[in-house]
Amino acid sequence: MHWILLALGISIEILATTSLKLSDGFTKIGFAGLTLICFGLAFYVMSLVVRTMPVGMAYSVWAGGGIAGVTLVGAVAFSQTLDGFAYLGIGLIIAGVVVMSALSSTASG
Repeated sequence: MHWILLALGISIEILATTSLKLSDGFTKIGFAGLTLICFGLAFYVMSLVVRTMPVGMAYSVWAGGGIAGVTLVGAVAFSQTLDGFAYLGIGLIIAGVVVMSALSSTASG
């Protein structure tokens, strides 16, 4: 269950960061409000996750998923160009999360 909540929290955090971009420095009140609501909700969901998952594992997945997700949203929604090193970096982040969750005792506490 904590993995589902973690995925939900990451998704909400990606939406929050995307709406932060769309808020244009908090000058567009609708997107600014959405940003605040989504970040608050994302942190609430994360607080539920760390009840049952080690905080180091939860945060590494959270941060890695957020970085990869926001980078891909930037490429798709905002036409930001990603080069080979950007894709390599995303791949290394994903590989790091997989190694931690599959091989490290950190995943189980």
